[in-house]
Amino acid sequence: MSIPVVDFAACSLRERDVADGQMHHLREQLESAFTKVGFVFLENTGITQEEVDRVMDVYKTFFLQPDEEKEPFSRKSFANNPNHGWVRLEVERLNPRLPGDLKESFNVTSTRPDIKWPSGAGEGFQEIQTSFFQRCNQLSVRVLRVMALSLGLDPEVFLSAHRLIGAEGNSTTLRSLYYPSVDHDKVEEGQLRCGEHSDYGSITLLFSSSGGLQVRRRSGEFIDVPSFPGAVLVNVADLMQRWTGDHFVSVVHRVMLPPAGDSSTRQSLAFFVQPDDDAVITCCDGSNKYPPVTGGGYLQERFKASYGAK
Repeated sequence: MSIPVVDFAACSLRERDVADGQMHHLREQLESAFTKVGFVFLENTGITQEEVDRVMDVYKTFFLQPDEEKEPFSRKSFANNPNHGWVRLEVERLNPRLPGDLKESFNVTSTRPDIKWPSGAGEGFQEIQTSFFQRCNQLSVRVLRVMALSLGLDPEVFLSAHRLIGAEGNSTTLRSLYYPSVDHDKVEEGQLRCGEHSDYGSITLLFSSSGGLQVRRRSGEFIDVPSFPGAVLVNVADLMQRWTGDHFVSVVHRVMLPPAGDSSTRQSLAFFVQPDDDAVITCCDGSNKYPPVTGGGYLQERFKASYGAK
């Protein structure tokens, strides 16, 4: 198994309007990738490597600050947006059976103009983050549309459940991740940069600066995912697998430690696309393979496992 590479030019953000007739081959390619592998690299999406680098640069400035400077922006310190904000090193464990992940992150869940943003992370931090959030939102809507069409469904089946992205009532998150250099002498048994897990929502868009990501084959073996500058790695998440009655597959993945002696850091940007909190997700094939669940209710159950039941 390797990760397919698909040209998304027909639905690029550079195109104002996309005619369904232009997408026949694209629909087939995405349907095949999400059915057989669960991941796909999309080229020519309209989001450039320069845009990605700009976001990563301002976040690196934030992450390299002392923890006491980041603490006021911690996750759960924003009353109306409990998932918004900074997550310190080793707090999250995406595989609850392993020690805390060797990463820190900053979640952008709200783009409200009145929310408190870090002031020591460089000029334009808020503008750069909110602009990139909207760009990812626009791309995710196009991907969801093609996914629905690939199944012979009305696009509204998926799109109508994602109306509130960026507003209250939806938990879609732009997450910047920073993996600092690793002191192997201090690593606990089984500890990784990011424990093996599957994502929670509809789909995820991932932009990364280097390798380290691994995806699990159906045989149980993990394969390395190459770094692909300029492309977006898109994967199916758990709610989409439920939604499609297991037609699209949500695949376990993880981020490994660098080899001993390698002091490099790693950065990535993940746009976790969630259905609206009140959206009821049922199997779109008419089956009862999974019981109905709301987008928000399912997400909260998954957070309990990752952060503890507090």
